[in-house]
Amino acid sequence: MEPERANDLLARERERIESSLRSHSGQGPLEGDEQVEPGDSGDQSLYQDELDAGRVRELQDQLAAVERAQQRLRDGTYGLSVLSGEPIPDARLEARPTAELTVEEQQRTV
Repeated sequence: MEPERANDLLARERERIESSLRSHSGQGPLEGDEQVEPGDSGDQSLYQDELDAGRVRELQDQLAAVERAQQRLRDGTYGLSVLSGEPIPDARLEARPTAELTVEEQQRTV
């Protein structure tokens, strides 16, 4: 994959993730905050808080994957498996710009 295309894909992925993170910030206090006692708002609020916290962690993990991919791009190793060094097909990188493994390697790790 051409470096310019990879850079564009990664920039779009970063913006998507950062936008999602922004949408999760500034929401009301979490159940664990000092301002709200656990259970004051009902079970639904506690469930939603936990769901939101999990989503934020997932987005942070995705952002870290973008940063690793951008570092590989700078290092000249983007598009190569971090496990075997085998090329990752461009079609996979188009679908998942942060891919670190080939499809076969990914399937073996699951």
